[in-house]
Amino acid sequence: MKQMDDGSPSRRVPSFCSLRWGLALLLHFCNVSMMSQRACLSLTMVAMVNGSGPQGSPNMSTPEPLDDVKNPVYNWSPQTQGIILSSVTYGMLITQVPVGYLSGIYPVKNMVGSALLLSSLLSLLTPLAAGVGESAVIACRVAQGLSQGTVLVAQHTVWTKWAPPLERGRLTSLSLSGQMLGPSVALCVTGLICQSLGWPMVFYIFGAGGCALSLCWFLLFYDDPEGHPCISPAEKEFLASSLVEQAGSAGKSVPIRAVLKSRPVWAISLGCFAFSWTNHVMFLYLPTFISSKLHVNVRENGLLSALPHLCCWLLGILAGHVSDGFLSRKMLSLLAVRKLFTALGLLLPAVFVVGLLYLGPGFHGTVACLTLASATLGFCVAGMVINPLDIAPRYYGFLKGVTVLIGMTGGLISSTLAGIILNQDPEAAWSAIFFLVAAVNVSSLLFYLVFAAADVQAWAQEKQLTRL
Repeated sequence: MKQMDDGSPSRRVPSFCSLRWGLALLLHFCNVSMMSQRACLSLTMVAMVNGSGPQGSPNMSTPEPLDDVKNPVYNWSPQTQGIILSSVTYGMLITQVPVGYLSGIYPVKNMVGSALLLSSLLSLLTPLAAGVGESAVIACRVAQGLSQGTVLVAQHTVWTKWAPPLERGRLTSLSLSGQMLGPSVALCVTGLICQSLGWPMVFYIFGAGGCALSLCWFLLFYDDPEGHPCISPAEKEFLASSLVEQAGSAGKSVPIRAVLKSRPVWAISLGCFAFSWTNHVMFLYLPTFISSKLHVNVRENGLLSALPHLCCWLLGILAGHVSDGFLSRKMLSLLAVRKLFTALGLLLPAVFVVGLLYLGPGFHGTVACLTLASATLGFCVAGMVINPLDIAPRYYGFLKGVTVLIGMTGGLISSTLAGIILNQDPEAAWSAIFFLVAAVNVSSLLFYLVFAAADVQAWAQEKQLTRL
C-alpha cells in the first residue's frame, strides 16, 4: 500500500535499511575522519617535540639513525606549539558564513567531497611540512581548517532534501555524532601508533582513511534524491512528498536584515555559543584537569580523556531517536522537544562541572562527573543544533554558518580565558573556569527558552521571498 487512508504518502517506508540512513552513516564516518585529523596533533605534538619512535623497546637508549630520519624531533617553543595547535581553528572561522551561503547555491556533493579530500591530503603532507619548518605546518593547518570548516557547515544542507521532518533528529544526530566520536578515536589510537610506528604514521593513516572516504562520498552521494540511481521508488516518493515545503530554495537571496532581527536566530546562536564554550574547555583542558587532580600517567590520561567523547557520541545518537519518538507519537510539540533537549544539553553540563568543585579526591566520582559534564552536551544535537532547519529550511546552510561562527567564537574566548586564568592562579583556577562555564550555559539557556521558535519564520516562507 503506497498511501494512507487520508491520501498522504505511506509511512511504511524503510528507515534503517533505506538509502538516506546509509548516507547518514557515510557522513558519520566522514566526520569521524575529519575530527580525527584535527585532534591527533595534540598528542603527536608530544612525540614531535619531546621524543619519538617506538617507545619501550630495549634498544631505545641508542636509536638507529634511521629512526631519527623516520621520526624527527623539533625544537619548537611552547608558544610555537600553541600557535600550531590553534591555527586550524582560525582557518575554520573564515569559512563559516561564506560556505553557509554558497551551500545553498552550489552542489553539496562537490563541496563536502572536495573539502574532505583536501583536508586528507594536507594530513598526508603534515610530516613533510614539519620538516620544512613551523611556518609550513601552520600554513598547512590553516588550510586544513579552511577545508574542515567547509565540511562542517556544508553538510547540514544535505538534510534539506534527505531528512523527512519526523526523522530529522535521528538522521542529523547520526551524522553529526561522528564529530564527537572522532576525538575519542584520535585520543585512543594516536598514542598507540606513535609508540609502535612513529608519529608520522598517525598523519598517514588518518589522511589515507579520509581520502578513501572522500572517494566513497563522490560515488555514493547525490544532492537530490530524484537523481540517485540506487534509491527505491517508494523512498523517492516518500521524500518528495515529505519535503515539498523545502523545495526551490537554491539561488534565493538571503534576507540578511530579517535574519539579524530574528530573536529565534539569536536564541540558537547563543545556545551554540554556550555549547562551544563548554566543549572547548572540556576538550582542551580535560587532560590538564585529570593530570592535576587524579595524578595518572599519560596513557591512562588519554583513555580517561577519550571516555567523555565516546559517551557524548552515544548520547547524541540516543537524543536523536528519543526526540523523533516524541514527535512521531505526538507526545510533545516540536518547540517543546527543541527546548527540552537544549535544556538537558546546557543545564546538565553546568551542574556536573560545578559538582566537580565539591567532590572529594575520589577517583570514581571525579571521572563520573567529568564524563557526564562532557557527554550530556550531546543532548543539544536534538535541540538548538538542528533548530535552524525548523525555522528556515530554505536558508539552513547560511544559518548554520552564522550560528557555528558565533559558537566557535565562544570556544576561542573560553579556551583563551581558561589559559589566562590557569596561568595567573593555578590553585583556584578550576573554580573560576567551571563557574564561568555554568554561568554562560545557564544565561544562554534562559535566553533560548524565552525566544526560541520551531515554526518556519515569515521571512523564510515562499510568499516572502520576492519581497525580501
